[in-house]
Amino acid sequence: MELIFKVAGSGMIVAVLHVLLSKAGREEQALMVTIAGLVTVLLLLVGEVSTLFSTLQSVFGG
Repeated sequence: MELIFKVAGSGMIVAVLHVLLSKAGREEQALMVTIAGLVTVLLLLVGEVSTLFSTLQSVFGG
């Protein structure tokens, strides 16, 4: 549940920053913020998926 809140919070922050930068006429920076947010969330998810696979491997005796 904590992971869902982290991803949702990150998404909301990135969305607000994107809108603010777009309204200010800084489209390039808005795009970079969006990409940075996406990369951050993907790195967070990769760590969790790695933990999940390790747990599954230990449960099934691999």
